[in-house]
Amino acid sequence: MDKYYSITELTREFGISTRTLRFYEDEGLIHPERRGRTRLFRPADRRLIKEILRGRRIGFTIAEIREIIQVYKDPPGEIGQLQLLMKRVEEKREDLRQKRKDIEDTLAELDNVEEACLTRLAEIGVGT
Repeated sequence: MDKYYSITELTREFGISTRTLRFYEDEGLIHPERRGRTRLFRPADRRLIKEILRGRRIGFTIAEIREIIQVYKDPPGEIGQLQLLMKRVEEKREDLRQKRKDIEDTLAELDNVEEACLTRLAEIGVGT
């Protein structure tokens, strides 16, 4: 008999809500079987959920995750998926580097403003 997971089992395992799983289903990322109103998730769905959550954790959008999943399903399959994933990872990495630079620049500017305030307070004789 095939192994199926209930929505409750998966929400507990991954620490997510049923609403999240339904959202992924509505977005076409996962396709659980239905028995009446009950969703039954296959091991392949479980693996996909794990990868979707991993993608979300590292900052991929739902659209990017969908694209990566779709590339796997279409030719060239896994090779194309891995190449696309590497490209997306590098894009995310570059985006994070830019954000880090922006944060460092902002912190430096805040340091300058603080120093200017302290200098001016000292000039007018106010101690801090």
